[in-house]
Amino acid sequence: MEELARLAGITVRTLRFYRERKLIPPPRREGRIAWYDDHHLARLRTIAALLERGHTLNGIAELADAFDHGRDVGDLLGLGEPTEETPVRLTPEELAARFEGEVTPENLAAAMELGYLGTDGDELVHISHRLLEVSSALVREGIPLGEVLQAGVRVREHADALAELFADLILRHAPEPELHRLRPLARSVVEAELSLALDRRMRKQTDGTD
Repeated sequence: MEELARLAGITVRTLRFYRERKLIPPPRREGRIAWYDDHHLARLRTIAALLERGHTLNGIAELADAFDHGRDVGDLLGLGEPTEETPVRLTPEELAARFEGEVTPENLAAAMELGYLGTDGDELVHISHRLLEVSSALVREGIPLGEVLQAGVRVREHADALAELFADLILRHAPEPELHRLRPLARSVVEAELSLALDRRMRKQTDGTD
């Protein structure tokens, strides 16, 4: 325990306090000997970083619980990584820095439920670099992360419906291997239609019509 406290730059008393508050997982025990490892050191450094960013111990405890009970990265990625999206690994403090003041237990749970985030030890894995960048940009524009995630739920529903539509269309006329080859065509149609829909929406706003 003394060695772990020294490496983390805290006192043994503080370490005991963190353990009592369940901010760190219990050590592995062999008889009367308690063994701490790099996982515990990483968690202590995360706590220090979050405290520096203004998080309270109660808030950190809730976040730690969310990390410990979040979806495993294996569940998030399923049988393999996405074919076109690039997952991103983040420490909890890196995530907090990207979404200043918005990484609450509620938002973290929502992101995990949506399948955006999974856990891998003390790291978080975001399913898509593009979605992470867009979410960060929207929050920087002043849109609360909770509302971004709520919109993500609706987008997911529409995206799943569109994927089913295109898959059914293609598979009625081509063997299944063709679905992957023709995938870019489906994506182009969706991008073009969304662009045109935004044009129509902006014209309505300019014209003052509903």
